[in-house]
Amino acid sequence: MTAGIKIATCFFTTIAAVTLVTDPAPPEAPVPHSAGLGSKKGPPIDELPETPVLATLVDVHTGEHVVLDSVRPETPRFDAFLSDRVTGATHAIDPALLQLLRGLAARHPASRIEVVSGYRSPKLNEILRKKGHHVASHSQHTLGHACDFRVVAPGDERALDPRLVEQEIRGLGWTGGIGVYPNKDDWFIHADVGPTRRWLN
Repeated sequence: MTAGIKIATCFFTTIAAVTLVTDPAPPEAPVPHSAGLGSKKGPPIDELPETPVLATLVDVHTGEHVVLDSVRPETPRFDAFLSDRVTGATHAIDPALLQLLRGLAARHPASRIEVVSGYRSPKLNEILRKKGHHVASHSQHTLGHACDFRVVAPGDERALDPRLVEQEIRGLGWTGGIGVYPNKDDWFIHADVGPTRRWLN
C-alpha cells in the first residue's frame, strides 16, 4: 500500500511539473504608446502654424528691421538689436521691455515701432550727456533696463503722440518709469523697469 501511494504521488508530481513547463505563459499587457519619451512627437517644424506678425521693430540709426510676434525676436536677438549704437557692445535687456513692446503692438497691429535708444554703454551715455542731451549720469539705459521708442500706425508717417502712448503703457499695468518727449526733435517715449515715476520733457 505504501509503495503504491508513493508511485501515485510521484506520478501526479511529474504530471504537474510537465504542465507547468508546457503551459504557455499568459500574454503580457500591451505597452501603451504614450509610455516612452519619444512617443509624443509633435508635427515637423515646417508644419507648425505661422505666428501672426504683430509689428516690425526698426532701428532709427541703422535702419535694421526685426519681426515682432509672440515668439520673435528671441532674447539674444533682442539684446543684439538694442546694442550700443557707437561701440556695438551688447547687454542683457530686461525681458519686461520686450513684453511691453508686444503689448503695444497688439493694440496697434502691423505697426512700426521705431527704437531710438536701447542699451547705452557708459561711454556713449557720457558723450550724450556732455553734448547737452537730457541724459542721466546713471541712466537706466546703461543697465539694459530702458528703451526709447515711438509707435507708427500702419499708413501713418508720423508716430503716435507720446502722451497717448504713455496712457496705453500705464493701461497695460506698467509700473516702471516713463519719460514723455512730445517735442519736434524728440518725439518718443521712454520706458524703464526702475521705480515708478514720470517726467515730461
